[in-house]
Amino acid sequence: MATEIYETGSITLVDGTEVYLTPLKIKYLREFMVAFENVKESKSEMEAISALAECARVCMKQYYPLIKTIEDLEDSLSLPAIYSVLDVAAGIKINGESEEENVKDQAVESGSTWETLDLAKLESEVFLLGIWKDFEELESSLSMPELTSILNIKRDLDYQEKKFFAGIQGVDLDKENGSQDLWEQKKAKFFSGGATANGNDVVALQGANAAKAGFGIGMGLDYESL
Repeated sequence: MATEIYETGSITLVDGTEVYLTPLKIKYLREFMVAFENVKESKSEMEAISALAECARVCMKQYYPLIKTIEDLEDSLSLPAIYSVLDVAAGIKINGESEEENVKDQAVESGSTWETLDLAKLESEVFLLGIWKDFEELESSLSMPELTSILNIKRDLDYQEKKFFAGIQGVDLDKENGSQDLWEQKKAKFFSGGATANGNDVVALQGANAAKAGFGIGMGLDYESL
């Protein structure tokens, strides 16, 4: 089954128009999070809902630019649709039918924050890929899930490259870091009949695994279990 970087969704406007939703691009997410501060500072349920409506209006800049004002939003979206927008856009999960928690508490508890996120550093790391002409283009192109996914792959590729060159010099980075690739561990455990999960252990070099390693055609190394 194919994996997904992020969840998508859709809403239907009052006039029947279907709008496709994806996580907000960073450009709009910045503005969204500024507006979301008003939700945190709201003093009543209605004030919180009004602040959330403003957050949804910001989202419309990406999803449906024809909705420009709060009045446009209220004429086009139901309250459940607004909650669906907030969920996909920024992971703000609100159950409008909940009798146990008010809207503000639900929104704040599920909301994200920029306070501990060094976004400039993360963007700078990704920018080195040389795909975007400037940071504005990068922020207009990527959402946070996309940025995170790219960073994870980039860091993994960088590590694999370092691991390769370290291996040429006889240094096992996985061993130095106290870790080993999970796939290699599973293969070692299988080929050794459960005797080891260490791919560098001699008991893992049997049968097809030995042939691949260059120790004969399916024969492997002779060894004696002590």
